[in-house]
Amino acid sequence: MRLVILDNYDLASEWAAKYICNRIIQFKPGQDRYFTLGLPTGSTPLGCYKKLIEYHKSGDLSFKYVKTFNMDEYVGLPRNHPESYHSYMWNNFFKHIDIDPSNAHILDGNAADLQAECDAFEKKIKEAGGIDLFVGGIGPDGHIAFNEPGSSLVSRTRLKTLAMDTILANAKYFDGDLSKVPTMALTVGVGTVMDAREVMILITGAHKAFALYKAIEEGVNHMWTVSAFQQHPRTIFVCDEDATLELRVKTVKYFKGLMHVHNKLVDPLYSMKEGN
Repeated sequence: MRLVILDNYDLASEWAAKYICNRIIQFKPGQDRYFTLGLPTGSTPLGCYKKLIEYHKSGDLSFKYVKTFNMDEYVGLPRNHPESYHSYMWNNFFKHIDIDPSNAHILDGNAADLQAECDAFEKKIKEAGGIDLFVGGIGPDGHIAFNEPGSSLVSRTRLKTLAMDTILANAKYFDGDLSKVPTMALTVGVGTVMDAREVMILITGAHKAFALYKAIEEGVNHMWTVSAFQQHPRTIFVCDEDATLELRVKTVKYFKGLMHVHNKLVDPLYSMKEGN
């Protein structure tokens, strides 16, 4: 497991975007070889998406041969609702890059048969050859996607009831009105994400510090679902200084001492331009 600690949110976002960019380019995607990316929503990945859009607009990165699978979607919210994750992904990322819309997979929270929708999503991931890199964020209670505390650590894509903490955290997107916040969602399972060849989890802000402590310094525990990734052979946690506030000084010192190694993963930044 790697823990990459940057000074602030912007630098953490840039490091994560550079890492994704390099992984896609090193993969050498093409017509018969798509790179498969798992993607999150929420406020944390916005800075990362912004940088990826920059790399695309400068001609350094193309998503033409990339397939994406989003982590989750609210149940019962119209697809064109400004707070649906369909809207979020298109407004904040997809419409600014060259991805083929048919390669961007997001769960349908309005499907007539929600379980069938979840099963079909798992099948699509399998047909795509599995996920090469799953990018995730976490909630202050340590949930990844909508795998709330107490979720099975081998769970698959399914319907979940949202915890009150999650509903309260999401109320800011619904004018602070709790009655407007969806109470259920479709989400990939912890097991779904664990199946990815590589996982990168973005954790920023002091309000996530206790969750990072639980993920890094304590044991695997279904009450903090992000802790499951201690068991993944290739996990990178990317965080800012504020998110490390609950970690022991020696833990922070240890991982900071490895930054010269970690930075080789993003420097040099590769490009798809001719001759680079």
